[in-house]
Amino acid sequence: MSVPAFWLRRGVLAGMAFPLAQLFGALARWRRRALRPQRLPVPVIVVGNIAVGGSGKTPVVDWLVGVLRARGWHPGIVSRGHGGRIEGVAAVPAEGDPALYGDEPVLLARLTGCPLVIGRDRPAAARELLRLHPGCDVIVADDGMQHYRLGRDLEVAVVDEATLGNRLLLPAGPLREPLSRLAEVDLVIAHGPLAAATRAAAGAVPVFDMHLQGGSLEAVAAPGRTRPVAELRGCRVHAVAGIGRPQRFFEQLAGDGIEPVPHPFPDHHRFTPADLDFGDALPILMTAKDAVKCRPFAPEDCWEYPVRAQIGSGAAERILEKLEDGRTTA
Repeated sequence: MSVPAFWLRRGVLAGMAFPLAQLFGALARWRRRALRPQRLPVPVIVVGNIAVGGSGKTPVVDWLVGVLRARGWHPGIVSRGHGGRIEGVAAVPAEGDPALYGDEPVLLARLTGCPLVIGRDRPAAARELLRLHPGCDVIVADDGMQHYRLGRDLEVAVVDEATLGNRLLLPAGPLREPLSRLAEVDLVIAHGPLAAATRAAAGAVPVFDMHLQGGSLEAVAAPGRTRPVAELRGCRVHAVAGIGRPQRFFEQLAGDGIEPVPHPFPDHHRFTPADLDFGDALPILMTAKDAVKCRPFAPEDCWEYPVRAQIGSGAAERILEKLEDGRTTA
């Protein structure tokens, strides 16, 4: 998403908004104390962040589901369904319409094959998930850190230094919660290098590094038709990204030796055929989150660039240890 320029520095506009940021912080603290968490009969792992904008939560949720399954758990996912039109709660089919259910939930349903329920009311979504899938024994809450009505057993904070900006609370800066919140979670996953001050803010909470690794390209209009990324090294391509931080996608392509012609769009953008009409024969590359929305009208030479989270050694073990300690003491 595009953020105000004054969120990047502590200038005059940020200073003018600072009293509102103090009020926001006070209201957030009051809300957190006032809300009574609703506990569920299975453990809940929240994956979230403290700042507005993309930090890489979706690949982390995909990674976490794989970790849990490998240990014998049966995970389900709850999500907000941002960008969709569903009111109330609803199960998301893997081939669901992103305009109806939201792009990220549909992508996660396709990536993970997990049962997934969306809803603004996260506890209600979680209860519906358990009703529909009684075999589910752990719930992963996508982007649920500030939804304190949903009780949680573990919190995973995903942090991208570039989204922290001037480190002030909304509306003076991009933070939903103060940096000190990182010291209260169970682990921090750092998407890219973190400043020393950010690592220090986490205190004794372990910080694990993450990078996204690309795989083979997949034709957006014809899933199953693939080509190696290496075929496009040294080539110019139209790079389409309607995600929280489009620049990261463009940089990743450049790191693979591809010359991107950047086309950034707002986060959760609803694409139309005209958005992909660039008037030439260059290939089009886009993120998986955008591909789920463009599949019905994508040109033949339009390719999804899938990525998987590679997370530092020890992160999975810490999550499983905490989760299984809770299982034995319950």
